[in-house]
Amino acid sequence: MLIPSINNCLKELIDLLNQLSQVEYSNSFAELSNASIGEHTRHIIEMFQCLENQYDSGLLNYDKRERNIRIQTDIAFAIENIVLIQRNLDKKNKNIELLQVIDGEEIRIGSNYFRELLYNLEHCIHHQALIKVAILQYETVVVDPNFGVARSTIEYRNQCAQ
Repeated sequence: MLIPSINNCLKELIDLLNQLSQVEYSNSFAELSNASIGEHTRHIIEMFQCLENQYDSGLLNYDKRERNIRIQTDIAFAIENIVLIQRNLDKKNKNIELLQVIDGEEIRIGSNYFRELLYNLEHCIHHQALIKVAILQYETVVVDPNFGVARSTIEYRNQCAQ
């Protein structure tokens, strides 16, 4: 269920991006600390790319992102990268060591591929919620009410509605 959920989340993002102009995608928003929808999209993409690119080595450092400006300024290129992520998600679970430097100290934590996929899903939803703040300013953009909402919140709302 994890990979279909990720694919659905990324499809929602593609659907949203397909409604935006390049200007809307690249425009900065005060509500987003002057970041753009493109910057948040790039961040989502590059976190998944880190997991993909570092899978074989088994050592994962999310700080080693490329920070490719083209992803945050070119919608078509961003969508191409999302589609590549979707194609490469289905991998065998394996142990992964997460590497992070915090306050100058290197920290290593054991994890696994599926756990990091789950982290990236939750991270993607979090950034979609931020993107939604900006999107609400565009009256012509149609966004699913569940865009940027945690799956557990959606489940809870569905239970309450019954």
